[in-house]
Amino acid sequence: MKHPLETLISAAGILLMALLSCLLLPAPSLGLTLAQKLVDTFHLMDLDQLYTLLFCLWFLVLGAVEYFVLRYVWRRWFAVR
Repeated sequence: MKHPLETLISAAGILLMALLSCLLLPAPSLGLTLAQKLVDTFHLMDLDQLYTLLFCLWFLVLGAVEYFVLRYVWRRWFAVR
């Protein structure tokens, strides 16, 4: 049986963790030679496009990890049995 506040707490926790990761966890920084090589490999217009894609993927991965960590913590320690 699901706890009535599980959905609300999960969403609030995910938003809080996303805010913290945006503020505290730096996105990966590539060197100029590697960045240029990736731009050429993926046929991108410029470095701005590469870093936009990189930041989107980075925060998507962080969000997925945070979701599963929060869900595990919630179900492990706070779930009503």
